[in-house]
Amino acid sequence: MKKLFLLLTLLFSISFFAQSEIKITPKKCIPKKGYHLKLKSVFNDSRCPEGTNCVWAGEVSVIVEVYKDKKFVEEKTLTLNSKNREENIQWFSTYYSGKIKSLGVLPTKKEGVVVKPEKQYINVVFEN
Repeated sequence: MKKLFLLLTLLFSISFFAQSEIKITPKKCIPKKGYHLKLKSVFNDSRCPEGTNCVWAGEVSVIVEVYKDKKFVEEKTLTLNSKNREENIQWFSTYYSGKIKSLGVLPTKKEGVVVKPEKQYINVVFEN
């Protein structure tokens, strides 16, 4: 009985802290139904690279295209930084249901490493 209780407690805690995420990429494939966000470009990337010490965390700007039922709706330029975090979360929330925990551009910058634009994406993490 103790083992069953422990197992149920473990399963509950794993599901309670589970997170889901969405990757907004520059891929061309647009679904036929519903909203779809596509990363058009990443620019003005002044984020602090991993392995370095910076006075300021930096920021990154992105252009996101919004489609509904395969039809273009809008293009939005967003600057992701700590100052306008809530404003950006609110904008993404108009297209995604669920409470957004965090969002950012990945992969993280690394000293001396150049990331190809097609490998960059916006990562939106939701609380479950």
